[in-house]
Amino acid sequence: MILFYGPFKNVRKTIVGAAMSTLSHQYIATTFLSDKKIKEILNEDVVEVIDQGSGLGAIKFENKHDSNIERYDIEAKKFKGYMLVISDPTRVKVGYSSKLGKSGELTSQIARNNNAVAAINAGGFVDKNDDGNWTGTGGHPVGILMSNGELKNTVSNPKAKDDTMGITDEGVLLVGRYSLNELKDLNTKEALTFGPALVVNGQPTIRSGDGGWGIAPRTAIGQRKDGAMLLLVIDGRQVRSVGATLRDVQDIMLEYGAYNATNLDGGSSSTMYYDGEVINNPCDPLGERAVPSVIYVTP
Repeated sequence: MILFYGPFKNVRKTIVGAAMSTLSHQYIATTFLSDKKIKEILNEDVVEVIDQGSGLGAIKFENKHDSNIERYDIEAKKFKGYMLVISDPTRVKVGYSSKLGKSGELTSQIARNNNAVAAINAGGFVDKNDDGNWTGTGGHPVGILMSNGELKNTVSNPKAKDDTMGITDEGVLLVGRYSLNELKDLNTKEALTFGPALVVNGQPTIRSGDGGWGIAPRTAIGQRKDGAMLLLVIDGRQVRSVGATLRDVQDIMLEYGAYNATNLDGGSSSTMYYDGEVINNPCDPLGERAVPSVIYVTP
């Protein structure tokens, strides 16, 4: 009660942002605050919606089928993480649980199932299907899930726009609000629903505040103008790494040259697999968390 109704404005904003950015811990905020008050707090930090539109034409590169992957350690006062830079964007794909609709699988397991050399967790999920029945952790993805040009779940309204990560057949990263029909028109081969977009056409979407989602473990993907894909995971909820804001993630992506970038599912799901092992420190007490989807890198 002191935290929510006391004079600690920044602490209150951080807790509410972190709670409401999850699907299973929103009760931390809703138990103490009304929907109106929560909305008021979240609106203090607005993430601007920028249409990728004509900026897609600025992404021009020649795929040289480069097998190179660069790894960087991310260090800051309140968090640590890892960045992978994949030179050839056509190597980056969306993978999914072999038990989709029933339960998720570990990021590392989905990576191994696809003979991947690297992977990060990707889209959000709920643990119940459309009928309200329990499916198991990570069993039911939220929104669009497309892999190798095939839609892996049911989308009720193909014209409805939502925060999206997509990769076209040429390896161009799509970020921002897209409908399924728009993704198909752009020859998208890999896609999932999550966000928000953090960098669009070289411009940051968060110009003031921290993005309003609090401090937490984070996962994100970006792309430079030369086509190289950026995969980022930041640890959180630990003594050595408290976590990052959306603004922190945006700034890291800009520092590494991202022309487009978007936030992915974070929290306990945040995991990075590379060279046969999980290289970050997931905050879930059991280690890796079962998820419905990953973004992986082919050999």
